[in-house]
Amino acid sequence: MDLSYVIERIKNSEITEFPFRHLEINELFKPEDFEQFINSPEIKTKAVKDDQALFEELFANDYRIIAFPGCTENHKEYIKWHKGDKTSQEISTSCEGFGVVMRLQSTKSEPMTTLQNFLNSKEFINCIAEKFDVKPEDCNYDAGIQKYLDGYEISPHPDIRRKALTYMVNMNPDPASSEKEHHTLYLQFKPEWNYVPEFWKGNENVDRCWVPWDWCDVKKQQRQNNSIVIFSPNNKTMHAVKASYNHLNYQRTQLYGNLWYKQSLTAGKPKWEDLLIGSGAPEASAAKNVRDAVKVLLPNKVTSALKKLRSSNAESTTHAKRNIESK
Repeated sequence: MDLSYVIERIKNSEITEFPFRHLEINELFKPEDFEQFINSPEIKTKAVKDDQALFEELFANDYRIIAFPGCTENHKEYIKWHKGDKTSQEISTSCEGFGVVMRLQSTKSEPMTTLQNFLNSKEFINCIAEKFDVKPEDCNYDAGIQKYLDGYEISPHPDIRRKALTYMVNMNPDPASSEKEHHTLYLQFKPEWNYVPEFWKGNENVDRCWVPWDWCDVKKQQRQNNSIVIFSPNNKTMHAVKASYNHLNYQRTQLYGNLWYKQSLTAGKPKWEDLLIGSGAPEASAAKNVRDAVKVLLPNKVTSALKKLRSSNAESTTHAKRNIESK
């Protein structure tokens, strides 16, 4: 199996700017190659009766739980949570999920071994890096085949600054997977929250964070099987996942890879609560102190724009109220 055509497809595909700068290719692999991948024993695991049997099946196929944002590494705690004890754990105040991500440790079938070698090849890594003007020599690379269980959730976020590039390939063994609710969502900030990416832009020493779901609007979903999305994170590359599906028959599966800058220059990482300004902010004095510190860091143009936005919103509300009262 020769996968060199994938590099040509990436080189010859155009980058799109909506809802942010990224590359998307449907039908990344030739159909005959993709069928071999998704029907391999590494991807197409056996259907099971319950969560305990699921972990036993995945462990037997050399999948291991990995540390991953928004997830637990304790499968016993996950099983307990999944049975209904959904208030005992909190991964983040911006989401409710308690997921598990598992990565394949070794391949056994010839197609998957070929694929893994290709993903780790210098040619592939250089190709995706050059597409987004990233210098691979400045980065460390990691990639793998991953399964995401029901409940996996990451609220809208643009990725931390140390991540130079990321890619995701849908590789689901269920032919109806595009209809399920476990796909990556691509979003944009709502107008009233546009000061947040401006704050990140004006303070490059501060890292970016997750934000609540209602701060953003979904603009696009990566539902198609055999599709890849690649982007270099910036202040607007908002994406999120909320998996709600039956993982006993099959599991959401991706080829997932990143380039990480070898050095991190960030000095801090405010949480989304620290970025609240105005009436939506918490009233606790500690939160107010942090909020005041954030406002000092905000560029003047952002503060001015925010004041104008508030004024405009207030006028619109007053106008709408008058119209209702006059009827």
